Amino acid sequence: MAEKVVIGMSGGVDSSVAAYLLKKAGYDVIGVTMQIWQEQENEVIEEEGGCCGLSAVDDARRVANALGIPYYVMNFRGEFQKNVIDYFVDEYTHGRTPNPCIACNRYVKWESLLRRSLDIGADYIATGHYARIEKLPNGRYAIKKSVTAAKDQTYALYNLTQEQLSKTLMPVGDYTKDEIRKMAESINLRVANKPDSQEICFVSDNDYAGFIEKEIGKKFEKGDFVDINGNVVGQHNGIIHYTIGQRKGLNLSLGRPVFVVDILPETNQVVVGDNQDVFAKGLIADRMNFMAIEEPAIGEEIRLFAKIRYNHAGAPCTIKRINEEQCEVLFDEPQRAITPGQAVVFYDGDYVAGGGTIVKRVVE
Repeated sequence: MAEKVVIGMSGGVDSSVAAYLLKKAGYDVIGVTMQIWQEQENEVIEEEGGCCGLSAVDDARRVANALGIPYYVMNFRGEFQKNVIDYFVDEYTHGRTPNPCIACNRYVKWESLLRRSLDIGADYIATGHYARIEKLPNGRYAIKKSVTAAKDQTYALYNLTQEQLSKTLMPVGDYTKDEIRKMAESINLRVANKPDSQEICFVSDNDYAGFIEKEIGKKFEKGDFVDINGNVVGQHNGIIHYTIGQRKGLNLSLGRPVFVVDILPETNQVVVGDNQDVFAKGLIADRMNFMAIEEPAIGEEIRLFAKIRYNHAGAPCTIKRINEEQCEVLFDEPQRAITPGQAVVFYDGDYVAGGGTIVKRVVE
């Protein structure tokens, strides 16, 4: 009897071809689109490949029909509101810059979808991510970089648990994007040339601050821009409008370019400085998740490679477990715009060793 797999279908080319590859490999495939959009009037009807809009359901249903697999829409609105939107709003209001896709992956796309899929008798869930899963000689499951560096999505998946990884298939990670599109064309899928989605799916106009103020029902107070010595140099429009390293949109006339160096919600101040002030030699991270490697002992140091945001090239570093909750990460060379709220993800060669959430920069 064929093993049963539930594939999350966003209506895009990657998850569509993933479903095709799984069926071709002999699995009993069930297509599911996760309904995560909130109010009816806020539905994001995307023509350009979002994963939250009604067009995603239409496209996914057509693909499932073309592939001859059952298809369902599952309601995950409650889980998405709690674990993604509420988290996103809370992080910004506390002066941090969150990564909602990482939260969505861990708590909605995996935790919630996996639980429901196992409840209906599935053996696995699957996605169209550009990543691979392997069981290592040490017995641990780990995510491996995809064959295409240009589309590698391992950074956003560091937070998955061993249990989740053991029940997940990622067939797209063995192919390049061009190969996936050609495969879709060869089987006449209408989404073969559908553009990739780019922005955060629930903020369709890219106005994060406006979205947050609408969610909490109030405007954020203006406050002071201060330099690194604490001198007031201007007025900002509310801390949710800014992120570390930002230069554009500050509207400060100081005779030189300045950048956001820190955000201080307790005093409602945004600290600005010169470009060199944005660099730091390291960071403290918490909410750690270890994947390819065992959890380090307190005081243990490990040499790894780390990325501090999705499009960061990465840099060699030494990580040290400093207590039960946190790790200190010191880079060989100072890194620009280390941002609280973002993820730091560690790599051991092509494998995700683990990661955590950046709490603060280490400057000295």
